Amino acid sequence: MSTAPQDVPQVTATPAALALIERLRQQHGPLMFHQSGGCCDGSAPMCFPAGEFQLGDQDRLLGHLGGAPFYISQSQYEYWQHTQLIIDVVPGRGGMFSLEGPHGLRFLTRSRLYRDDELQWLAAQGRL
Repeated sequence: MSTAPQDVPQVTATPAALALIERLRQQHGPLMFHQSGGCCDGSAPMCFPAGEFQLGDQDRLLGHLGGAPFYISQSQYEYWQHTQLIIDVVPGRGGMFSLEGPHGLRFLTRSRLYRDDELQWLAAQGRL
């Protein structure tokens, strides 16, 4: 029998991703993320200097990673709302506009389905 969750982050990051976020923050200053919804950069999490990505009315704040706000469009959220996004980093070229590209690394979104008690908690908090 599981106990009710105290907090269920909708987006988290691996230690490797947090280390890269800190490295990018030191180089570029405050950062922001947006979960890309396709087109030229696929569905990668994109990292920008804070304020460099124009948010729209349909973008929602999902949480923070290493102090950087993480946004997702409402249409993408509809697909991902039953999963916790886990931002990781792997070798390779990321999105052409994302800050990690020149470092030979790319952010990658992994996910896991929420448990029933986590979904209930998120719904009770008005976060679903």
